[in-house]
Amino acid sequence: MTTIQTVIFDIGNVLIQWHPEAFFDRAIGPERRAAFFDAVPMNEMNDRVDAGENFHEALAEMAQLYPDWSAEIGIWRDRWIDMISPAIDHSVRLLRALRRAGHPVVALSNFGVETFAMAEREYPFLEEFDQRILSGELRTSKPFAPIYEAAEAAIGLPPETLLFTDDRADNIEAARARGWQTHLFDGPQGWADRLVAEGLLTPEAAT
Repeated sequence: MTTIQTVIFDIGNVLIQWHPEAFFDRAIGPERRAAFFDAVPMNEMNDRVDAGENFHEALAEMAQLYPDWSAEIGIWRDRWIDMISPAIDHSVRLLRALRRAGHPVVALSNFGVETFAMAEREYPFLEEFDQRILSGELRTSKPFAPIYEAAEAAIGLPPETLLFTDDRADNIEAARARGWQTHLFDGPQGWADRLVAEGLLTPEAAT
């Protein structure tokens, strides 16, 4: 078994839930939400923010392009922190358990500069990583190679010593192709089991 020297976490849907459609279902109702997301490319806009565009400028542009949906776009702007909620508590405990056990822990996440600042104020555990590689700062995002290259350069360890978890299969495949060890996140218990199997945590520490 290769010795894992650094554990790398995605953030959205690994440490904090991110389901904009579910939030808008609650905020404006499923029928109106479906029409909104069909008419306005909000997820594509979010990808642009993750890749370095300014959050407020991108939303202002969307409101100009889609004036009939300006109220809903305003909800995205004003209640963004409610969309990225709640924290996945078991995953946060695993992050902290790894650090207590002396294992370096790194964030590798698609996250805008302004949105990460908002999330960091709401979720102080985001300050607890040894390093953070964020797409908005680098102006490139997963699953594209440059962000993985940046992570490797920042960490400075062989790819096979990195263990990475992410909820998206395309992001995992890109890391695996580089020689990283990977875990497709489908819930914190499976991730806990993997950390125990790798000898990084005891079963008691992984609860």
